[in-house]
Amino acid sequence: MGGYELVRSDDAPALAVDLEAGGGGGCAKRGAGTSPAPASPSPARQRLVSLDVFRGITVLLMIIVDDAGAFIPALNHSPWDGVTVADFVMPFFLFIVGVALALAYKRVPDKLDATKKAVLRALKLFCLGLVLQGGFFHGVRSLTFGIDLQEIRLMGILQRIAIAYLLTALCEIWLKGDEDVDYGFDLLKRYRYQLFVGAIVAITYMALLYGTYVADWEYQTSGPGSAEKSFLVKCGVRGDTSPACNAVGMIDRKILGIQHLYGRPVYARSKQCSINSPENGPLPPDAPSWCQAPFDPEGLLSSVTAIVTCLIGLQYGHVIVHFQKHKDRIMNWLIPSFSMLVLAFSMDFFGMHMNKPLYTLSYTLATAGAAGLLFAGIYALVDLYGYRRPTVAMEWMGMHALMIYVLIACNILPIFIHGFYWKEPKNNLLKFIGIGA
Repeated sequence: MGGYELVRSDDAPALAVDLEAGGGGGCAKRGAGTSPAPASPSPARQRLVSLDVFRGITVLLMIIVDDAGAFIPALNHSPWDGVTVADFVMPFFLFIVGVALALAYKRVPDKLDATKKAVLRALKLFCLGLVLQGGFFHGVRSLTFGIDLQEIRLMGILQRIAIAYLLTALCEIWLKGDEDVDYGFDLLKRYRYQLFVGAIVAITYMALLYGTYVADWEYQTSGPGSAEKSFLVKCGVRGDTSPACNAVGMIDRKILGIQHLYGRPVYARSKQCSINSPENGPLPPDAPSWCQAPFDPEGLLSSVTAIVTCLIGLQYGHVIVHFQKHKDRIMNWLIPSFSMLVLAFSMDFFGMHMNKPLYTLSYTLATAGAAGLLFAGIYALVDLYGYRRPTVAMEWMGMHALMIYVLIACNILPIFIHGFYWKEPKNNLLKFIGIGA
């Protein structure tokens, strides 16, 4: 989210792409190579509106699932295996960042300077995530803030995007070939080192997920006015992908520390942990010991495959850079999108289930394939056929995605509104304008 703000730099175009060459069927030939020289001065470059619209749709989807997910289970995150509408939001944002990076770093005159700027942007985004999702703000109505650094949540949505952004940006800055691109397969040759990095990342994830031994572990919980309780979780397994004994959680507990993980795990809504599943509810009498254990859905190992999603988006952006005809662009998006979906469902069928908290490889491929199809459809609708008016609201949201995320999704705006009141907190601005406290 906020991909434009993240990747804009002084040494790269502001995510503009020349769409004139692809309009009206009178396009430049596909074999134009990587940097065709125009015969005459070209018109002002247009912004890639479809990318803004895609980001805006994703922002809207994020707001809907955050607000309605508690009431409509189909809009909430899946308690564990499987995917729902909400589980597409994070990979869509990562995919969009990848596409935007391909356009922003189309030309990099100074690689060291570009690297410094990319590192600085990633650090800024990571620190913003620590403030917004680390526990500094205590809720909309509490009107208090502050966090014990011994318990701050270290990972989160913006932190994951920062990590994926940085690794993908470095790949785009340093790992590009100079071969001409005439056909789709030429992209594989030109960007083979980036694809190699993606393959290494995916293999590393799979090796750690299925090869790491998870020993028995324990944790403590305590509620207001209650004594601290200790729970032992028996594992002693390797390659398990259940909530209790997976390598993703184990690595986070060992490296980050269990006190720095998200305290409201998504599996608390599973059948084993909630009598109201898939909604939150009281623990069943026979609930397993791990039901109340912290688990971070944006943890370290799961962020490894999040990098793959961003790298896939980067390759889709390369299609825009190297192909001028709309037909060529769309075909080079549709073929890999359908291929990834087929592979993802095949992996799920054979037991490597789609799982958002673990960010499994099947989940990575399924969501990236869906993102590719949706992006191709939006591109055809907006940039090819010119249906701008129906999507103008989504375009505006996409251009201000980071601001909307901070103000709405992170509750900064509601906290601000509740912070102004008359005599008592319940007499706040909402009540004054007739909405209620």
